[in-house]
Amino acid sequence: MYIEIDFSSSEAIYQQLCNQIIYGIATSQYEDGEALPSVRELADEIGINMHTVNKAYSLLREQGFVKVDRRKGAVISVDDNRDRAIETIKKEIVPILAESYCRGVPRETVHELVDQIYNAYEGYGTADNPKA
Repeated sequence: MYIEIDFSSSEAIYQQLCNQIIYGIATSQYEDGEALPSVRELADEIGINMHTVNKAYSLLREQGFVKVDRRKGAVISVDDNRDRAIETIKKEIVPILAESYCRGVPRETVHELVDQIYNAYEGYGTADNPKA
């Protein structure tokens, strides 16, 4: 598992960890059913506190990206509850859209950005853009 933490970022380390694991799932670097490293292993590998990794795994579990298996530990298990996903997206996107609106970014530009990013995920695994 390759995780890169920016220790100078204002974004919390646990949030960076969550975001990178979600990105890894979206880009097929991590597959459904794949076990994540133990809290201790990942903390040692990255050089962060075990409680930070535990917090990230707990958040990923709450968000429906990970389940805890008594034998394997944290395992990738994406909850496909679309209603829950839409509510989460709505909550997360409101401040981004408010900032875009305040800064005069046209709606069309926002739509283009969303399409570009979404299309990049859909392109994984095709002949033109093989999986990472």
